[in-house]
Amino acid sequence: MPRPAPVLVLVPTRLELERLERLGGFPGARVERCGFGPLAAAARTAQLLARRPARRVLLVGIAGTYRPRTAPVGSALRPGAVRLEGVGVSHGSTLLTPSELGFPQWEERGLRVGERLALAGGRGELLTVCAASGSPAEARRRARRHARAVLEDMEAFGVALAARLARVPLDVVRGVSNVAGERELLRWDVRGALRAAHALASELLEAPEGARR
Repeated sequence: MPRPAPVLVLVPTRLELERLERLGGFPGARVERCGFGPLAAAARTAQLLARRPARRVLLVGIAGTYRPRTAPVGSALRPGAVRLEGVGVSHGSTLLTPSELGFPQWEERGLRVGERLALAGGRGELLTVCAASGSPAEARRRARRHARAVLEDMEAFGVALAARLARVPLDVVRGVSNVAGERELLRWDVRGALRAAHALASELLEAPEGARR
């Protein structure tokens, strides 16, 4: 009887991966780095899924929060959707999205990808950007443009697009390491964020398949 395909756990950077491994890693899963930023993450995820099938994908790492009261530094979140900022047409202070332009990023056999993708489960929305907010003012502008966004990251949409094209469900777990726009590293809590992310991701991996929504 053939063995079932494993769960593929993706971690963006070596720093995150090493710290998650020190926390115990993810026994039984296939753990790989996906790279930094949406382009590397999309390409690497597609490469990994083409090399070896996975029954589901789980992306784990850190992110910045737009809402420190509801998603505080040191906590972890499993978002229910991911949105991409940066693809479209710049129009003054606004950006026309692929959906608004009528040009999906990808379209085939009933699959139409604009700037938002649903994830396997969870709540709230994650915003993927090509460059993290460089100041609190920039973070506030992004939060106003994307009222549902709770966190900001740089990989999830790329991973989500690759997983969707491969028809593999994706979960995302992000530990909150900082307030978006805060560039003073002394105010970050990477250790606490990854500890919370590891705990939540481990809980998801251990839950029965039908109990993860």
